[in-house]
Amino acid sequence: MTHVSHTSVATAPVLQAENLSVFYGSFKAVRDVYLDIARNQVTAFIGPSGCGKSTVLRCFNRLNDLIPGCHIQGRILFDNQNIHDKRIDPVELRRRIGMVFQRPNPFPKTIYENIAFGARINGYQGNMDELVEQSLRQAALWDEVKDKYKRESGLALSGGQQQRLCIARAIAIQPEVLLMDEPCSALDPISTRRVEELIQELKQRYTIIIVTHNMQQATRVADMTAFFNAEATEKGNKMGYLVEYAPTEQIFNNPQQEFTRQYVTGQFG
Repeated sequence: MTHVSHTSVATAPVLQAENLSVFYGSFKAVRDVYLDIARNQVTAFIGPSGCGKSTVLRCFNRLNDLIPGCHIQGRILFDNQNIHDKRIDPVELRRRIGMVFQRPNPFPKTIYENIAFGARINGYQGNMDELVEQSLRQAALWDEVKDKYKRESGLALSGGQQQRLCIARAIAIQPEVLLMDEPCSALDPISTRRVEELIQELKQRYTIIIVTHNMQQATRVADMTAFFNAEATEKGNKMGYLVEYAPTEQIFNNPQQEFTRQYVTGQFG
């Protein structure tokens, strides 16, 4: 078995993966992952394509449940509760653990309705105008849209603005955790920087896990970094596994595993 270097978080974790393996039918796509995710920190998942980063990310709010044949072994705990307990409502879980996807996906509605819609179907009873403004402010978008947000479509915004709108939409339903699957991969450098600055601000209120192929981005935004790799199976498929999990500075400056060192120094492959 491949050795995994793992550093436990200093405070009580909000999310824990215990011996997590993910299957698509009989194929084991990810094996034996142990992770503790600290509250109000940013954790980055890095590694080559096909190593299971996004697959593991989607386990935390059970989005993989929507993929036919996908199932897990092991446990995932959220606030010390097994998220696969029969008493857990997956819809409520996804409210508490929100998701921002790789490409911006605003609804074909006004900017206002993009945010109000999710809050409304989740039963929000407060002042909707205040919630929309607060969410746009938290997503650093308010000043850019405040004169048009009730009449202009979210689809009319630039790519970077659309991604921040999707972040505003995610935080409007008041989650505890935000999952971000390569949220900057479709953005230009200026928009990427805005989103990265936003991530740093949002971690004061939320726990954030981000999948990124951009190692410089991981060094800029993440407190902890998990490096995943993949190994070939007997049938020629790739099976992902966690190589090393530690504070970001250690991963990039003093990794404990040779695969990690090769990857972060560009000698991997």
